[in-house]
Amino acid sequence: MSDTTSNDVWTTDLSAQYDGASMVWVMVSGALVWIMIPGVGLLYSGMSRKKHALSLLWASLMAICLISFQWYFWGFSLTFGNAHSRFIGSLEFFCFMNVLGENNAAATLPDIVFAFFQGMFAMITGCIMLGGACERARLGPMMVFLFIWITIVYCPCAMWTWNVNGWLNHLGAYDFAGGGPVHQASGVGALAYALWCGKRRDPLTNKGIPKYRPHSVTSVVLGTVFLWFGWFGFNGGSSGDASLRGFYANVNTNLAAACGGLTWMFLDWFRCGHKWTTIGMCSGAVAGLVGITPAAGFVPVYFAVPIGCITALCCNYAVDLKDILHIDDGMDVFALHGVGGFIGSILTGLFAADYVAASDYGTVIDGGWLNHNYRQLGLQLAACCSIDLWSFVVTSIILNIMNKIPFLKIRLSEEEEDLGTDATQIGEFTYQESNVYIPEPVRSKAVPQKANKEDINSVPLPDQTSEEKQDDDTV
Repeated sequence: MSDTTSNDVWTTDLSAQYDGASMVWVMVSGALVWIMIPGVGLLYSGMSRKKHALSLLWASLMAICLISFQWYFWGFSLTFGNAHSRFIGSLEFFCFMNVLGENNAAATLPDIVFAFFQGMFAMITGCIMLGGACERARLGPMMVFLFIWITIVYCPCAMWTWNVNGWLNHLGAYDFAGGGPVHQASGVGALAYALWCGKRRDPLTNKGIPKYRPHSVTSVVLGTVFLWFGWFGFNGGSSGDASLRGFYANVNTNLAAACGGLTWMFLDWFRCGHKWTTIGMCSGAVAGLVGITPAAGFVPVYFAVPIGCITALCCNYAVDLKDILHIDDGMDVFALHGVGGFIGSILTGLFAADYVAASDYGTVIDGGWLNHNYRQLGLQLAACCSIDLWSFVVTSIILNIMNKIPFLKIRLSEEEEDLGTDATQIGEFTYQESNVYIPEPVRSKAVPQKANKEDINSVPLPDQTSEEKQDDDTV
């Protein structure tokens, strides 16, 4: 790669400025991250009740559409623009202006490749956060809220962490692939969303938090499979090139997820009546993936085992926090992503090793406690607290302002919630059942007497006789 890069397609071979293998690896990794987003939708949909299942699939695809535009419009620029402060980027890349062959954001990649990859991170963050309002949020205000949230919560947190001018970057906090900007910001944001929406309506649960069995364990498994598969791009591509460090990160990723799944499953065996729960195994795998995210490119592979196990253990007990806090986080977004991201970031400060980062030639870090850099734990704690506090406070402010505006009220009415989000907000259903009432258009002809009134649409209207046609012509 040359020392200086250009956007001039007429005088420069833009592709020749970079290593082709690195560009391919990061582009493919970005596509892998994309598949995680409908994976979250499947996971949330399976965990929900049947009458709300489609709305959560809808939310995942909506997040892709809306955040793709936001990222193009100003999200990438606010996050990776050459900032005049350490808090937020500039608007020099507004609407992807001059985003092509130069390497303003990442030294090893052209801006257009890096913008594509990082855009997927913004999408998955927003999708995870929406789980906080499952089964009770109005979908129109949800879209408005998501656009604002990505702009003033996610973009600043990502800028602090990954922009060369960001204050957490200058401070020296480690975050390989998004334990703070992605998981903690979304987990704490989901907690605030759940808090201000209030608990789900359940006439049988006057006190405490309502709990429901997942309506489709199959969807939960499929969602977990998509997430686990896509996470290899999420963590592996965060090296920014096709170096050994990115592949090493994927080994850490798989091992932590496996150990997390085993830990949660065995723990649930003791806590849930000696049953080997599928939901527990899936939850543990996701917890392990979350925990290894900030550490994947920093820690030796043998530390992936304790990271996966410890994160799953902490997240398992963190699920009970919603009963203590009286906040109905039905998808356990805070327990898995907020707590899991926090634990993973702290363990990164303990186990980070300089030689792992150096596997991407030229990358130099001081390491964590493993290298006797005891200060690193304090830096990790500062990064976690700042991102968590920012996400919770700003999310709460956004939601309370929206609730003051009649057409932006964030929650369904009681009647709408009883009918289900799918029926009242979408008009379509995940499963088309015979007992679901859907209004039919008014018919212009009388229904034959022999028709079955329970299924009148299955009996075709008879052809008119010649006499009826003559009568019509006479009229």
